[in-house]
Amino acid sequence: MSQLGEDEGVELRMSADAKQLAVVRTVAADIAMRQDFDLDSIEDLKLAVDETCSTLITLAAPKVVLSCRFVVAQDGAIHVFAQVPSNGSAPPDRESFGWRVLTALVDSVTTWVEPATTGDGHVVHIDLVKRSAGTVDE
Repeated sequence: MSQLGEDEGVELRMSADAKQLAVVRTVAADIAMRQDFDLDSIEDLKLAVDETCSTLITLAAPKVVLSCRFVVAQDGAIHVFAQVPSNGSAPPDRESFGWRVLTALVDSVTTWVEPATTGDGHVVHIDLVKRSAGTVDE
């Protein structure tokens, strides 16, 4: 697979607020439909993106921006890169029900925390990859 550049794809930047989740789910669904994902895979991606962003929102520092970038790889897989500034250095709980649901919905998921490049705090990342189980019949 080719290296995915930081300037590729579609990036959403929004307040880290649960009220914004409908927008990010809609964008995820639209990108998956344009890649001819089957209906189940579209729903799985929407749920995975929702869980990813919900998890990051719970870890977010007050009044910060959540970033979610979608990149379609040459093989048609959709890569999602989400991140949010956090006051804490703890990653998402990998033993939680939400994390288990997330890992069941996608082909791969990774998370890590790094020190913020500006100011105090950290940045929590969740990256995932979803491939279609098939294509929509025409």
